[in-house]
Amino acid sequence: MDVRKIVVEVEETRSVAGHALAQPTRKAVASVVIANPCTGRYVEDLGALEDLGAEVGRVLAERAMAALGPDTRVSAYGKGAIVGLGGELEHAAAILHPKFGAPVRAVVGGGPSIIPSTKLVAGPGTLLAMPLVNRDDLWSFDEMDAATVQLPDAPRADEIVVSLVLAAGGRPGARTRRPG
Repeated sequence: MDVRKIVVEVEETRSVAGHALAQPTRKAVASVVIANPCTGRYVEDLGALEDLGAEVGRVLAERAMAALGPDTRVSAYGKGAIVGLGGELEHAAAILHPKFGAPVRAVVGGGPSIIPSTKLVAGPGTLLAMPLVNRDDLWSFDEMDAATVQLPDAPRADEIVVSLVLAAGGRPGARTRRPG
């Protein structure tokens, strides 16, 4: 994995609309800027990017967990990638889908729900909004949320930004319930 940089950001929310939360909610977004080995050419077999996804998933999960703290119970997660203009959308799919999730689940302690994702082909400074869902129950409304990441200098045309968001505590101020 050819890494240019790793960025980790933690957001902690303590109140919503002037109402103090009983328990703060936290999100950690870990992002890595990597070289795209498929830049500028069509590659039929994207197995190398799929294998890279497993490595990237583990690194990002470890960094995000470290930022949240070792005793944190992750309640939700999401992922995303921005491929630089010299690549193609399928490069993000190869990294995010086949092998990315298993190492993330190993680090966070399980989670049968899908890890929702978003992907783009774009240039430096593009805002990436990643959906979040409950790691154990895809239909748990309290964790349906999003997190954003924006790196002013990435991705360059020959790079990919891959991001993972882990959350603890659900959506700040969640009180929307399922019908029935």
